[in-house]
Amino acid sequence: MSKRYSALSLLREGLHGHRGWAPAWRTPDPKPRYDVIVIGGGGHGLATAYYLAKNHGLKNVAVLEKGWLGGGNTGRNTTVIRSNYYYPASTDLYDLSVRLYETLSRQLNFNIMFSQRGMLVLAHSEPEMELAARQVNAMQLNGADAELLSADEVRKRAPLLNFAPDARYPIHGATWQGRAGTARHDAVAWGLARAADRLGVDIIQNCEVTDVITEAGRAVGVATTKGEIRADRIGAAVAGHSSVLANLAGYSLPIQSYALQAFVTEPLKPVIDTVAFSPACGTYFSQSDKGGLVIGGGLDRVPSYGQRGNMPMQEAVLGGLCEMAPMLAKVKLLRHWAGIVDVTPDSSPIIGPSGVDGLYVNCGWGTGGFKAIPAGGYLFAHLLATGQHHEISRLFDKGRFTTGHLIDEGAASGIAH
Repeated sequence: MSKRYSALSLLREGLHGHRGWAPAWRTPDPKPRYDVIVIGGGGHGLATAYYLAKNHGLKNVAVLEKGWLGGGNTGRNTTVIRSNYYYPASTDLYDLSVRLYETLSRQLNFNIMFSQRGMLVLAHSEPEMELAARQVNAMQLNGADAELLSADEVRKRAPLLNFAPDARYPIHGATWQGRAGTARHDAVAWGLARAADRLGVDIIQNCEVTDVITEAGRAVGVATTKGEIRADRIGAAVAGHSSVLANLAGYSLPIQSYALQAFVTEPLKPVIDTVAFSPACGTYFSQSDKGGLVIGGGLDRVPSYGQRGNMPMQEAVLGGLCEMAPMLAKVKLLRHWAGIVDVTPDSSPIIGPSGVDGLYVNCGWGTGGFKAIPAGGYLFAHLLATGQHHEISRLFDKGRFTTGHLIDEGAASGIAH
């Protein structure tokens, strides 16, 4: 078992050449049977395993990851965490996640570098200011923090933005959520993996699921590249590859997979200390602790599993950045990448039974998966442990596409996630 991190342990190890640190998590061989199998070693899969052990006492749990931990979307995103949503169901879900993030470093005994630097969503006309006021009122009624800022108040928070009178998209104001922020994506995955391992969870990397074993219509295990593994319940948290797993198991999901690109620039001296998003420009950005600007935008519009993205969206996102802050036009890009995100018709997630008895799904997060990691794991663990929905997850069951009770945040708040 890894040591508990503390100032005293760091001092002790420093005096002894740092030779006493154990691996952060074990590398076990899979057992033939578990109480629960979680497919997917990204943030949601690791959080599910952690909360299964911590909240429900289920420690005979395996996390199966076909590659390395956090090598999928968890390590391929722009790290923004927020709960500025319109519908009560969405606010309940994402504000739960913000609250869990606020104490996660202490709970995990691992610094996830959660920085509540706030988020601006810019409004560029008087009609947009009316919609911003509507959004703020809804958030406050739903119990989330929100303020409506004037152009002068936005200027005080982010003076590098384009306040020129002849700007293509003049800034009239913004919505502000002060509790929003960012966290280090790798640290979230590593902290959850280490904490789950300390509680007895087996984390098995390089173990690809090749089939789902069913008997009498019930999922009883999986075939993997490391052999057959059986369990009482199986949970799938595989993001953009959710439909691939659905094809293996014989159920259907209303999901399309798209590439979502992100960009990082060369390091700069501090130029912005919040997250700024312009729906009109289709771009948002923040500055990392290393100084690089982390930039994101919309989905590539053609369904794909390519993790490089395409040029038209790169041009749109970076052109939008230059509209938002012209002084950044000559900053050099350091790297860019794409994650594969799973998008539902109403741009809200699916948490619930898959349609195959014994197999449950946590998917459809679209571009909002990282911000929801703790809440997604918390709610999915409740479902896997009890077989019943948590009150917050109930509205996100796949059955809403049959009844028509959609949670269409893309239409309500102007952005999907």
